[in-house]
Amino acid sequence: MIPRKSSINRSTKETNVSVSVNLDGSGKTVINTGINFLDHLITAFGKHGMMDLKVDAKSNDNIEHHLIEDTAITLGLTIDKALGTRSGITRFSYASVPMDESIAEASVDLVKRPFWKLVLSIKRNNIEDISKEDLEHFFQSLLQNLNSCIHLTVKYGDNDHHKVEAAIKSLAVAFRIASSYDKKQKGIPSTKGSM
Repeated sequence: MIPRKSSINRSTKETNVSVSVNLDGSGKTVINTGINFLDHLITAFGKHGMMDLKVDAKSNDNIEHHLIEDTAITLGLTIDKALGTRSGITRFSYASVPMDESIAEASVDLVKRPFWKLVLSIKRNNIEDISKEDLEHFFQSLLQNLNSCIHLTVKYGDNDHHKVEAAIKSLAVAFRIASSYDKKQKGIPSTKGSM
């Protein structure tokens, strides 16, 4: 099998972001964005997605929104690149992940047609060191740049931290299964013969 690894360095006047991924890793992560809760979420994504991730993100303009957005964009693009032609993968998956009183569900189709639907049900204006709108924008930017069809929904919960963490973990588990190789699958998993 071809190693499914990729690296992207994205530099703008606003940020410098470097992401490396090994989709067939063991969940090892080295994440440094300077934003604690963002580091925590990306670490959980790598750990439960069983992909090795290295993320180094620095702000050039000291605007947190730009750093969060560009980190998500680069992470999504790097994973999309690592998926390659997507030949031999399972393609579809679903995961439901609880975290205490909260539960989130992710449905994933790794077809190369970007569509996303996101419902995080966040109530507070800030969760840890990130604003509600920046957290939502992180997920939106990540899903959009994965070049896949993904529905991610927090079904219920009371604690916003738990909701967001359940969401990233359900996405990670669904992505891990969808991106895994299917021994019965020969070639591109589509009746079109192309993704």
